[in-house]
Amino acid sequence: MRQSRLKAPKEWEVAHYHCVSRVVDRQFVLGDEERAEFVSLMRLYEGVCQVRVLTYCLMSNHFHLLVEVRKRPEEGMSEEALLKLIAGCHGKQRAWMIEEQIRQFRAAGAHEAAQRVIDGWLSRMWDISQFMKTLKQRFTQWYNKRHGRRGTLWEDRYRSTLVEGDLNALAMVGAYIDLNPVRAGLVDDPKDYRWCGYGAAVAGVKVAVRGIEKVMAHADLRLPKGLKAMALYRVEIYGSADTGDEKSRVMQSALGKGAKGNRKGFDRVVVEAERARKGCLTRGEMLRCRVRYFVDGAVIGSRGFVDRVFNAQRDRFGSKRADGARAMRGADFGGLCSLRDLRKDMDLKVTS
Repeated sequence: MRQSRLKAPKEWEVAHYHCVSRVVDRQFVLGDEERAEFVSLMRLYEGVCQVRVLTYCLMSNHFHLLVEVRKRPEEGMSEEALLKLIAGCHGKQRAWMIEEQIRQFRAAGAHEAAQRVIDGWLSRMWDISQFMKTLKQRFTQWYNKRHGRRGTLWEDRYRSTLVEGDLNALAMVGAYIDLNPVRAGLVDDPKDYRWCGYGAAVAGVKVAVRGIEKVMAHADLRLPKGLKAMALYRVEIYGSADTGDEKSRVMQSALGKGAKGNRKGFDRVVVEAERARKGCLTRGEMLRCRVRYFVDGAVIGSRGFVDRVFNAQRDRFGSKRADGARAMRGADFGGLCSLRDLRKDMDLKVTS
């Protein structure tokens, strides 16, 4: 019997998850048409499920999402607000049909049936599992119909890592996600890849810009807006440059004054040589490699954050384990910790 997914405690006001799912047999089947449909469905069910996709990356055989999930309101959602939400996401005709179905049940005295219709919609909301389940199922239905196939499209269930929303964890994981096409050698700069959150934001997609703003909220006492958020995020993508001149160059690039090409991911030989020479990879170098912490770490954040999750889920772990936080080693992770110690077999391959 497989263990239930590790989620944030229900009393938390907000939680962030890095979710990854791969196509069955890791086949390269997601072309531009498929990715366009996926983004459309992602934005649709983002609204239906009341979550927020902060950034994302769609590759040809898998995808990454960084998702914000807020606490389910104690008062739930009124029927009027629910129908308004359905109208905004699915159209007025669908909302009218749902409203009419509820009305007919009540007119027939079947109040429990009417409530089940309402509860069915509410059960999808404020829950990462419901969002991912709905998104993957709906895309599979579209894909199978489009390509005349049957059966599952996705390999196993999706993987998720709980990410702290404060400090630098959220921005680092976001940058890691948006650098997928760079690590794969598809582009030199993620701004040129249309199927990632940063690329969409650079192209002016407002919902993508708002996601980047949210990712970078930790970097300022106030929520950075527009170009400022984009510039801060680009600095994070390029590895938080050490010198003022380099930082200024990256900031100017983010503001549209001539971005320069970025290096592709390093292969293992280069990575090991750099580690031997410097003793530790820089953040910029690390983000251009595949780092298992971001996918398999289970929980990522400050030591206090990881220990807080560990204590809330204490029954999932053996009695001999005293605490949860394990320092993320092998590169400059800015003091972040993981729930799992992956140091022995940390993978720094150039695959995404």
